[in-house]
Amino acid sequence: MRLDKYLCDMGAGTRSQVKQKIRKGLVTLEGEKVTRPECQVNPGQTVLVEGVPFIYTELEYYMLNKPAGCVSARTDGQCRTVLDLIVSKKRKDLFPVGRLDKDTEGLLLITNDGKLAHRLLSPRHHVDKTYEAKIQGRVTEEHVKRFREGLDIGEERLTLPALLEILSSGEISRIRVTIQEGKYHQIKRMFHAAGCEVLYLKRLSMGSLTLDESLQPGEYRPLTEEELAELQNERKGEMDAV
Repeated sequence: MRLDKYLCDMGAGTRSQVKQKIRKGLVTLEGEKVTRPECQVNPGQTVLVEGVPFIYTELEYYMLNKPAGCVSARTDGQCRTVLDLIVSKKRKDLFPVGRLDKDTEGLLLITNDGKLAHRLLSPRHHVDKTYEAKIQGRVTEEHVKRFREGLDIGEERLTLPALLEILSSGEISRIRVTIQEGKYHQIKRMFHAAGCEVLYLKRLSMGSLTLDESLQPGEYRPLTEEELAELQNERKGEMDAV
């Protein structure tokens, strides 16, 4: 791999900035000063920029407890993004796996692993996504039945069967819901179609990955080896109770 690409991938600067540093003699490879951006480097070799090591990392995986008011995007001209929160990232090509609405909190996977993201988001894989919500309105067993049967949210087809669990029912109800799709504002649209409105929404899990309860909104951590292995072995989700 070219040295300038290696350093650019690792966040040492833009391609032009990295080239300038190399040509100024600010970069060493295995202890030797390098001045040619096209110099070849292998992952595992020691690369320093102004004495700071840049260790090559091909793939990164972070669990984020997304706070409300933060957008699920790589960049945004007006709002803070979920990637702005990952201050320890090494790669510049990270992205959120799926989107949570700006006012929605909870589990979000941040990575640069496109294959894993596709497997988790592809409609044909039916990966379970579980949310907790506060609902304006009394949620009843009739809502549970309608969610199980699928709802008309203004698209060509009804939503896939969803598992709705009532935690408490009143003027403001608390529920937990598991869906296998990821349509735009889907849960809000489902409850609206059922005559209720979502006041608060938080994602608890996605496939085998469950939000670490020790993470406060805005906090994150790398995935453990066990969590990553389970995600990579993810199979088509099943909801036996539906």
